[in-house]
Amino acid sequence: MTNPPQPPANAFWGGRFAAGPAAVMEEINASIGFDQRLWRQDISGSLAHAAMLARCGIITAQDEADIAQGLAAIAAEIESGRFPFARALEDIHFNIEARLTERIGEAGKRLHTGRSRNDQVATDFRLWVRDAIDGLDAQLADLMRALAGRAAQHAADPMPGFTHLQAAQPVTFGHHLLAYVEMLARDRGRLADGRRRLNESPLGAAALAGTSFPIDRAMTAAALGFDRPAANSLDAVSDRDFALEFLAAAAISAMHLSRLAEEMVIWCAAPFRFIALSDAFTTGSSIMPQKRNPDAAELVRAKTGRVTGALVGLLTVMKGLPLAYAKDMQEDKEGVFDAAEAWALSLAAMAGMVRDMRPDTARMRAAAGAGFATATDLADWLVRALALPFRTAHHVTGRLVARAEAKGVDLAGLTLDEMQAEEPRITQAVFGVLTVDASVASRTSFGGTAPANVAAAAQSWLERLA
Repeated sequence: MTNPPQPPANAFWGGRFAAGPAAVMEEINASIGFDQRLWRQDISGSLAHAAMLARCGIITAQDEADIAQGLAAIAAEIESGRFPFARALEDIHFNIEARLTERIGEAGKRLHTGRSRNDQVATDFRLWVRDAIDGLDAQLADLMRALAGRAAQHAADPMPGFTHLQAAQPVTFGHHLLAYVEMLARDRGRLADGRRRLNESPLGAAALAGTSFPIDRAMTAAALGFDRPAANSLDAVSDRDFALEFLAAAAISAMHLSRLAEEMVIWCAAPFRFIALSDAFTTGSSIMPQKRNPDAAELVRAKTGRVTGALVGLLTVMKGLPLAYAKDMQEDKEGVFDAAEAWALSLAAMAGMVRDMRPDTARMRAAAGAGFATATDLADWLVRALALPFRTAHHVTGRLVARAEAKGVDLAGLTLDEMQAEEPRITQAVFGVLTVDASVASRTSFGGTAPANVAAAAQSWLERLA
């Protein structure tokens, strides 16, 4: 007499499979180790689905009440750390459904009517990304407030403006910080755009073709805060554009944070010393007692690689998939979770550093005039005062820079006679434009670095972000 076949480890597969999976299959197939963070979204989706099934007469009101009570108890178990997550049940969806059936019996088995894991996971993941977007948007706004606040404090404090990391023209420190406010505003715009496109509900698309049950997809979409149901069932279960857009926005924003982090690293370095960070955001050396390393900035800079890698990883997963769902898509979540965590941590660290940093405005001012930074002001004066064509003024200024460099002085260190040797019509008035303060004050064009412009822009941002 032969023994009957043993049931599979995951009983949800029903009668099709006579034996459980190989150990390596269980290892590669299970996602509960990372997708359990979707539990809140999974329970929300199931509550909305159950309410709709009852409203449409597909399950009874008592079934719905039992399901709601059971899911509330499961939520409490997960919150308290008492939920028995089982690797053999693969993912958060089967884990919750199995526990629900264990608690409430047959009603738990009816919950999956009119849906599939395909639309369930797509719905849960959208809800998770939407929640992440809302949290990250708030963090971006907080960092913008920190930058705008510091910009208002330093609207008139000059520093060197660089191109090619060479001294170019003086700007104000406030103006420099506001450049990052603009970048972060674009980051928020990308998140908002992605959120709008994300906000369609896959729930009820079932496995790929829809369902024969008389469900109301608009009802579940509204209950979950979506704008509408997704219009095509194939696309609803196989679309991961929302995750890619999220990662693209994350990668661009992480790049912005990395640029600011790089500047902080440079500004802290001995040749610059434009800012100092406190013990709260620096570390020491194991052998060099004098060291104060800007490790928080360096780690923000480094985390950009993780975020960019997550984007490239998901693009690579999705590029060869035919419609509709494929198990490859299980690889969509870990990168998104990791990128969101790295981005959030970077934003928190950067906001802390911006508020913590102590600018050395005297050192910045001294550096702002180095490297013949007012050469463009001289050329502009030649155009305005002497009506020289700009290209001619450029050449005259270049010759004066060469004279000053040979003499070992800045442009203001040349005598009037030395200047008139290159252009006889130059007058004593030229020296009035060769100071750092005169240079920044003259840049009054919209978006320029004139202190009044910077103060107004900083105040405008602070009001918008209040």
